[in-house]
Amino acid sequence: MSNASKPVYLKLRDLIAAAIIDGTYPEGAMLPSVRAFAADQGANPLTVAKAYQQFQLDGLVEVQRGVGMFVARGAADRLRRSEREAFLAVEWPAIRARIDRLGIAPADLLA
Repeated sequence: MSNASKPVYLKLRDLIAAAIIDGTYPEGAMLPSVRAFAADQGANPLTVAKAYQQFQLDGLVEVQRGVGMFVARGAADRLRRSEREAFLAVEWPAIRARIDRLGIAPADLLA
């Protein structure tokens, strides 16, 4: 699914996932509140809540009632693995086909 056709909550989920993978939110770190993240992104808080709920369902965050959501142990590794699998299964074949279609040689990619 192209980024343009993705629902907003999945785009927000991707932003948070990238921040977890790159260490902006390391294991045990508290995620921004739904309202704060919504304000930062110019999104509806209900949409952000849906993105956060998906992380909770996937076991990537732990909720402490009245405190907030925290990045679960191993979340970055799990996200990295699933992102890698999705890239290799979906994005890379399209990139590879375009490289072939354009006649780009591997040496051209290194130049």
